[in-house]
Order: sequence, then structure tokens, then C-alpha cells
Amino acid sequence: MMKPMMKYALCGIVLAAFVTPALAVGKFYVVRDTTTKECSIVEQKPTVATMKLVGSVHKTQNKAENAMKVAKNCATK
Repeated sequence: MMKPMMKYALCGIVLAAFVTPALAVGKFYVVRDTTTKECSIVEQKPTVATMKLVGSVHKTQNKAENAMKVAKNCATK
């Protein structure tokens, strides 16, 4: 028989194995600085008033870079 502590530790390890890949999923945002009119790519949704979101969230940095290249309302950084 497994001891109760061992059972809890095993459950924790199994849970961590399922949660870790979900946390690793990246989100990339193309943002525009309203003062300089330049765009950049960030991994967190902008919260400051001087940064505006351009388009939607992207799953990879490559997709975000391609979206930034075709965006007409900002100059790239």
C-alpha cells in the first residue's frame, strides 16, 4: 500500500506534467507606441495608455513578425 504522502506527491507530479505545457504556450502581441508611431512585439497584453494593440494575439513570434510587416498603421522598430 502507498502511504498517503506518497500518493499526494504522485498526484502533484502528474498534475504538474499536464499543466506545464499549457503554461508554456506563448502569446505574442503587436503593439504600437502612440508617441513614436513605432511597432514592436511583446509577450504580454499592453496595459499602459501609450501602447495600443495592433490586430489580434498571435501564437508564434514568427506570425507576429509577419503581421507587423503588413500592418499599415505603424513603422517597424
